Amino acid sequence: MHGNTTVKICDSSILITGGTGSFGKAFVSAVLERCPNVRRLVIFSRDELKQFEMRQQFPEDKYPAIRYFLGDVRDKDRLRRALQGVDTVVHAAALKQVPAAAYDPFEFIKTNVIGAQNVIEACLDTDVRRVVALSTDKAAAPINLYGATKLCSDKLFLAANNVKGTRDLRLSVVRYGNVMGSRGSVIPYFINQARRGLISITHKDMTRFNISLEDGVNMVFWGLQNAIGGEIFIPKIPSYRIEDVATAVAPSITPTYIGIRPGEKMHEEMITSNDAGNAWDIGSYYAILGQHMEIALEHYSRGFDYKRLPNDFSYKSDTNPSFLTVQEIRDLIIKHVDNNFRPI
Repeated sequence: MHGNTTVKICDSSILITGGTGSFGKAFVSAVLERCPNVRRLVIFSRDELKQFEMRQQFPEDKYPAIRYFLGDVRDKDRLRRALQGVDTVVHAAALKQVPAAAYDPFEFIKTNVIGAQNVIEACLDTDVRRVVALSTDKAAAPINLYGATKLCSDKLFLAANNVKGTRDLRLSVVRYGNVMGSRGSVIPYFINQARRGLISITHKDMTRFNISLEDGVNMVFWGLQNAIGGEIFIPKIPSYRIEDVATAVAPSITPTYIGIRPGEKMHEEMITSNDAGNAWDIGSYYAILGQHMEIALEHYSRGFDYKRLPNDFSYKSDTNPSFLTVQEIRDLIIKHVDNNFRPI
């Protein structure tokens, strides 16, 4: 599977929005490792300092395919300029902090919703052929504004397949849960807290999905290779209990329970029972298929072991059959977050 994916992406000119973020850096690193002869790799983001820092890691003289492009997804003209000669887009730019979304909601709408539409229109106006947009588990039955903006973004990308005309343009979405070790995620937060001698947990029963950056990147590669357009892809990943994460990080510290914050769920879900009628198991991933389901199923019947999910199916972090143990969480922290980590 990786072989075909690599050939496909290595023959592309790729632009990634939000390219200096946690996912962006991991994706860029993976492309450069798997595709040393990639034609072009454009890092599109709005932060000049992060681009400067990323240039130290991936200098243009060593990686001649790389281009650093300052710009904001709120600026459609700038996006259109950046997309000249690009055929593959990964849309990772977003504002994503839940409390900030509650405090400054329209800023999130401008980036996550209007920005998404700008990306779509710029792709329609240029010669882009493949688009994968990153979503979040918070977009499924959202209860906070961040999740609501990402649900809007998902719907915009899926609906864009209706207006592409006869050209081979495919836009799809990947949706997954907490990325282990990404900026703002719970594990680095707990590690920093533990170094000061405390751990604060919202609720002892809270659960979350868990995915590594590496698996998230592989999923985007897979989507670029295999999507026909209009799907939401969801990985089969384990859950963890927040209390177990705290124990994995700092077994010697008794946690303080602070209560669930506004806009926060006790458990996340990635497929609701209302989505189940359009949801399929396609082997490595689940897929929520769009209105062209017959065409999609014909596609996935070739080379994929696919089956329909039950009508009452839902994919939630608390009822997930796969849960990480404390030791497994600890091993993953050492592998994906900090190779020198030791429990506190």
